Amino acid sequence: MKYLERKLERKFLRMSSFFKAVLVTGARQVGKTTMLKHLAAEQKRTYVSMDNTMARTLAKSDPVLFFQTYKPPIIIDEIQKAPELFEQIKIMCDESEERGLFWLTGSQQYKMMKNIRDTLAGRIGILELYSLSKNEVEGVDFPNELDFSLPCFLQRQPLTKKNDIVDVFEHIWRGGMPDALLADAEQRQEYFNSYIETYLMRDVSEAGGITDTVRFRKFLNACAALVAEQVNYKTLADAAEISQPTAKEWLRLLQGLGIIYLLPPYANNELKRLTKTPKLYFCDTGLSAYLSMWLTRDTLMNGAASGHYFENYVVIELLKNFAYAPSKANLTYYRDSNAKEIDVFVEQNGIIHPLEIKKSANPDRREVKKYELLDKVNLERGSGGIICMCEEVIPIDTKNCFIPCNLI
Repeated sequence: MKYLERKLERKFLRMSSFFKAVLVTGARQVGKTTMLKHLAAEQKRTYVSMDNTMARTLAKSDPVLFFQTYKPPIIIDEIQKAPELFEQIKIMCDESEERGLFWLTGSQQYKMMKNIRDTLAGRIGILELYSLSKNEVEGVDFPNELDFSLPCFLQRQPLTKKNDIVDVFEHIWRGGMPDALLADAEQRQEYFNSYIETYLMRDVSEAGGITDTVRFRKFLNACAALVAEQVNYKTLADAAEISQPTAKEWLRLLQGLGIIYLLPPYANNELKRLTKTPKLYFCDTGLSAYLSMWLTRDTLMNGAASGHYFENYVVIELLKNFAYAPSKANLTYYRDSNAKEIDVFVEQNGIIHPLEIKKSANPDRREVKKYELLDKVNLERGSGGIICMCEEVIPIDTKNCFIPCNLI
């Protein structure tokens, strides 16, 4: 399979020329190592993985000898398995003026991140890689930053093929794991099954001490059934026959392993009685479709959960876009006690871009009326609209458009 260019490459190289160490976090098998090896192809860089028992034992018992054996500049894979190296990396960073000495990958577990922030503050850049976005799979590269304005979408429109629901649901069902892209239906099923058995179960027992694989599998299935809904710890706990505090802990663990994403609710002192519960999304829609037993693209596309999966897909594509873009954005959703909901707020430079997500190709334009609640409380409202299955961008009013989902 040919290498697919990742949108994170640009940002990674910039960080590598600025920081002495760069860590790429993300779930297993999303392509972290492949990307770093690809970027290091022109350089002489040592490569070592902490999945290798002998290298890991050396790293844990004698970090100084480890770096005499494996000399920087270096790629160290799965660094969370040998936290003993952080102190030595710090010493070596302080002794050298060279940038980009250490390229590290790992999953963003709570303990490791605390360890890194304490030890390597100011010396390390931390980036997150997700599974492939639809545009990465198709090799589409937009020249402009996403600002939700009509000119932005008009500039993007000629660069991609027409929005097509079968095409979108093929990507949702398949997901963006590089190894699952070329698999047929049977292979895909086996791929996700072994992904859960070999990686996930091993990682949750190492990171969270979870040994009850039967209950954990039930918990995973319950999460997949809650896609694009507010987290309900009681539902998750009941499904897996565990306590609610345990459900909370397990969810945090899945978040740290890059399996799920919790979209926080918007919080503001001006707006009273806002919900405090996050919404649950899977970072890879293919994994959640597998867990919910959607065996083909068409059953998922025509099934009762299709709207939820479409929302999951759009939220994660937005997340990827801003994780790799030059300008960061804060993603939240809005919901008040009157059950008024706006699917996504993208907040940049104090301006809020309100977005609704609809699977329809012709959604009701009155949806954007809800956005006026922002004007009542003096929050600055930017361009927004309805992200949907329409084929081309169409203005609704001066601030909002119908936005084809393939232009984000």
